[in-house]
Amino acid sequence: MLFDFPDFDHHELVLFGRDADSGLSAIIAVHSTALGPACGGCRMWPYASEADAVKDVLRLSRGMSYKNAMAGLPLGGGKSVIIGDSRKDKSEALFRAFGRVVESLGGRYIAAEDVGISVADVMQMGQTTRHVAGLSSGHDASGDPSPFTAYGVYLGIKAAVRHKLGSDSLKGVRVAVQGLGNVGSNLLRRLAEEGAVLTVADIHADAVQRAVDQFGATAVAADRIHAAEVDVYAPCALGAVLNPVSLGELKAKVVAGGANNQLATAEIGEALRQAGILYAPDYVINGGGIINVSAEVTQSYDKDDVLRQVERIPVTLTEIFRRADRDNRPTSDVADEMAREILTAAKQGKDAKRVAA
Repeated sequence: MLFDFPDFDHHELVLFGRDADSGLSAIIAVHSTALGPACGGCRMWPYASEADAVKDVLRLSRGMSYKNAMAGLPLGGGKSVIIGDSRKDKSEALFRAFGRVVESLGGRYIAAEDVGISVADVMQMGQTTRHVAGLSSGHDASGDPSPFTAYGVYLGIKAAVRHKLGSDSLKGVRVAVQGLGNVGSNLLRRLAEEGAVLTVADIHADAVQRAVDQFGATAVAADRIHAAEVDVYAPCALGAVLNPVSLGELKAKVVAGGANNQLATAEIGEALRQAGILYAPDYVINGGGIINVSAEVTQSYDKDDVLRQVERIPVTLTEIFRRADRDNRPTSDVADEMAREILTAAKQGKDAKRVAA
């Protein structure tokens, strides 16, 4: 039963959507609407099983609640997944069908771009639902959020390096970037411009070759990049890359990347602390994209204002690092506690208003 899944965390809604004609199999999870309508990207991935897809969407949607709370956004947490290969299974009919599923929720969930989904795909969803964001045209359209995610991760890496390694510059700092999609490639460019020494990996050989050619990066196998001899490990692909196996092989003293749900289990946060590795909580460091999308959702898009908000990410991270040091706690636990306090206060405020009404 869904309620028995370990990652089910009092989610408000989990919706399964199918469309035989287009081949759509999708799941939407709304974790919390305490702060506002649930907003989070749609991911397209060839999951090995439906159970894997459910696990992913439950973890991702909870992460979005925490991410939006920590970014100070008027949005709740939600996420969606489409089961399929983004390089083979896309069609306009598929995305129109998914749009109809989103529309059926009446605005309770707002979809945007994520792994395997492009702005063009979101635009096709938008043919059948009003509740999408990250569009390339229209009122307050904000476009691809990936560059803003990458900018926040870049600033977060600088904050983590400053805190752990005592350096204000990334020149000569060895960084391993895992995953060279929209976020990873944008992050690489910023790191290269500052003189970081780059190691890269991706499941797609063409993306790796571009990084080698453009940025002079060193390529390693995708299943070994976590063990590279570097100062910073930046996961920018899928989650659960920090697990008992990879933890024992990490050489980096800082883990700071754009991937969601990097910790395979909550206990890994404490293991990282005990190993002397500084972890930048993923939903804090990668909040730049949703900050950009939020401005579109609230119809108040101003790029300069978005950038100013993204530039608050290292401030929040530094506060988390300091609290963790002071209390001898994992940074992941500190961030979770801060996010839950925000969500609890918002829910209590909504409940109080209902009672007063």
